[in-house]
Amino acid sequence: MVLPRHVAIIMDGNGRWAKKRLLNRVMGHEKGADTVRTVVRTCRELGISVLTLYAFSTENWQRPPAEVNALMALLKRFLNSEEAELKARNIRLGVIGQRHRLPGDVNSVIDRVQAATAANSGLLLNLALSYGGRAEITEMVQAIATKAAQGQLDPARIDAQTVADHLYTRGIPDPDLLIRTSGEMRISNFLLWQLAYTEIFVTPTLWPDFTAEEFIRILQDFSQRDRRFGGVDPPNNG
Repeated sequence: MVLPRHVAIIMDGNGRWAKKRLLNRVMGHEKGADTVRTVVRTCRELGISVLTLYAFSTENWQRPPAEVNALMALLKRFLNSEEAELKARNIRLGVIGQRHRLPGDVNSVIDRVQAATAANSGLLLNLALSYGGRAEITEMVQAIATKAAQGQLDPARIDAQTVADHLYTRGIPDPDLLIRTSGEMRISNFLLWQLAYTEIFVTPTLWPDFTAEEFIRILQDFSQRDRRFGGVDPPNNG
């Protein structure tokens, strides 16, 4: 089976999972954290290099303050509880997004876990926190424009690599596979530049119900796809 180097996931459906069971939405997010553990372990076992999870978007700041506070507390608990396993399993923590908008205590935990796992060489677990694709591209344009205005960069020499080098994901290969759970057919402002040639799989399964078995079935589907990156199949010489 041909595996993707980089899998990105839009983890959707926690709230609907909870609503179906007449539970508080936060209970759905807590159940979703268990799914994160399952998928991270599966990626590590299979040898996938990068897993990027859309954990909290720039738009999510518009949710009720009580839910936002609960999500931040859940994030802290998750990182605290998983730090030892990340270290032991050779998993490195990465974060992309507007970290300055996160609470100080959350950033302190992120800093600690990133430092503790910085030397790990296995799976990169990349959390998209306070992340928005348009915000990322805006910041990239500002950074490149500033360098051009200061004479550090010739505008005529700006190319796709220049852009990639000024994104949050610099140094990370673009996703080969994007999975979205809960059946929604949109990318929701996620990795707008990086998804140019990414294979997309949408499943109706709500994130808390997503299993390792379904993940492996999706990876098997990916391995059967013909990725031409805008080219054509070579002629059949048989």
